[in-house]
Amino acid sequence: IWITGASSGIGEALAKAFANDGAKLILSSRRMDELERVKKNCNLDDNRCLILPVDLSDTSEINSLTKKIIEKFSRIDVLVNNGGISQRARAKDTPIDIDRKIMEVNFFGQVAVTKSVLPVMLQQKSGHIVVMSSISGKFGFWFRTAYSASKHALHGFFESRRLETENDGIKILIV
Repeated sequence: IWITGASSGIGEALAKAFANDGAKLILSSRRMDELERVKKNCNLDDNRCLILPVDLSDTSEINSLTKKIIEKFSRIDVLVNNGGISQRARAKDTPIDIDRKIMEVNFFGQVAVTKSVLPVMLQQKSGHIVVMSSISGKFGFWFRTAYSASKHALHGFFESRRLETENDGIKILIV
């Protein structure tokens, strides 16, 4: 199970739950020290855990990370797209570079990881892709313009992706 955004919050809680169920985990986020802490708190050893730091705003290394996972575990059964950033500001006060960064991390980062993992799952003829969204992905909210837009984009992409892979043994869940 590959979890992005595994260093805190929902990602960390999922890591603990999956570890308690005996899963082999790939933990990713920007902060190596926090990933090491999560690994230790989950009582995972190197046989059951691979730490792969990643910055979802730079997707150039995603394919090499996927290869490292396959080299270690031979497969990827579950991808949890959990990594992301938030925003609290009016649209008029948010510089365009912040809008772009939120879209880069929350949308393009998730898409890049999924596109890298998808050939593995297609070859396996099985897999689960989980996408963490928000109610903001369905409705706009005050002070959440770029964040909401990024979550709306996830819905459009992954609902379409679900249709494309529904007969290939790959399940997609938007949470």
